Amino acid sequence: MIDYRFIKEHLEAVKKNIAQRNMRADADAVVSLFEKRTKLVTLIHGLQEKRNANANAMKQRLSDEERKRLIDEGKSIKDSIACSQAELNQTEEELETEGSKIPNMAHPDAPVGSVDSDNLQVKVSGKPTEFSFTPKDHIQIGQDLDLIDFDKATKVSGSKFYYLKNEAVFLEQALVLYALNTLRKHGFTPFITPDVAREEILSGIGFNPRGNESNVYTLEGENSCLIATAEITLGGYHSDEIIPKEKLPLMYCGLSHCFRREAGAAGQFSKGLYRVHQFTKVEMFVYCLPEQSDAIHEKLRLIEEEIFEGLGIPFRVVDTCTGDLGAPAYRKWDIEAWMPGRNGGEWGEVTSTSNCTDYQARRLNVRYKDDDGKNKYVHMLNGTAVAVSRALVAILENFQNEDGSVTIPEVLRPICGFDVIKPKA
Repeated sequence: MIDYRFIKEHLEAVKKNIAQRNMRADADAVVSLFEKRTKLVTLIHGLQEKRNANANAMKQRLSDEERKRLIDEGKSIKDSIACSQAELNQTEEELETEGSKIPNMAHPDAPVGSVDSDNLQVKVSGKPTEFSFTPKDHIQIGQDLDLIDFDKATKVSGSKFYYLKNEAVFLEQALVLYALNTLRKHGFTPFITPDVAREEILSGIGFNPRGNESNVYTLEGENSCLIATAEITLGGYHSDEIIPKEKLPLMYCGLSHCFRREAGAAGQFSKGLYRVHQFTKVEMFVYCLPEQSDAIHEKLRLIEEEIFEGLGIPFRVVDTCTGDLGAPAYRKWDIEAWMPGRNGGEWGEVTSTSNCTDYQARRLNVRYKDDDGKNKYVHMLNGTAVAVSRALVAILENFQNEDGSVTIPEVLRPICGFDVIKPKA
């Protein structure tokens, strides 16, 4: 969340940011509740001083009348503290509820817009793949080569699940190992994270564990959820900790399954592997000093570019508009791969990287001790190294051949153990 004092001192800018992000939040209510909390805290401190003075006075030699007066006064002060404390507790609860709705401030250079079509293209790598034949989409390729089974997964697990089969199994594992080896080269510490996190961790990261807009699966009665990304488990790793300044930045990468309800997701491009309820992902996550986060955000984007350049997949980089940022992000870059099977050929998102500044750190209470001896909030960043399901879409569609086979990207061949996926005899 944003510092309440910042909201009060920059109220109009915060309101404008909320409007540009196309979100619902009441900054005026936050300021009003913040001021009320401040007054109540001051009042309680004053009452506590009176209580202490009353207690000290009771230690003296007193007449019966004076002792009774002090006892009555002490009871009155005690009742006033209890009443004020109850009001403070209620105010703080309301303040946290309303304050958590306020999105992070957007980077001043972030494009202003409401939908992903307002994102700003900043770079293109490679040219859209051209074919001498009519290309298939990944769904048809997967069925023809016996790589993906959606029908059996629907029977067993429900819609938007899938089985990977045969060479696709090795292709998924190769993508994971390729991403991990790339990140190891860049100094990341690898993790295999839990697939479950407590609701307070999800809330701290900025996911809504419950409600109609929730994108996560809640485990009933467990106060926990299946994670939608390893950003959650890596971000919660240092919650309520003070990290030594000399250890920053901490650069982590996590392998996990990701579970997403995709509530309301429909349409042509939600079919197949592009939008599913479960997939495998390698995620980057960084804790750093505030002055380091802009440069590290650029580094994360360049690593994502390196991974897809290595795969030989055409892609473009977009600067995400304010309405498509998501509440925690200060700035977000998306990489969109060329997908020949999308409506005759279109760009489709495969990775993103976000600088969330201190927004998540405040909610998760992750700090460092600065040189002035004060504890300050770290900056937290995340980025997708590879989301396997979408990477598979891009590989199958871009590397398909007229004879129905699919060529394996060169960097994956030593890991896969084969160069091409051929039609079954």
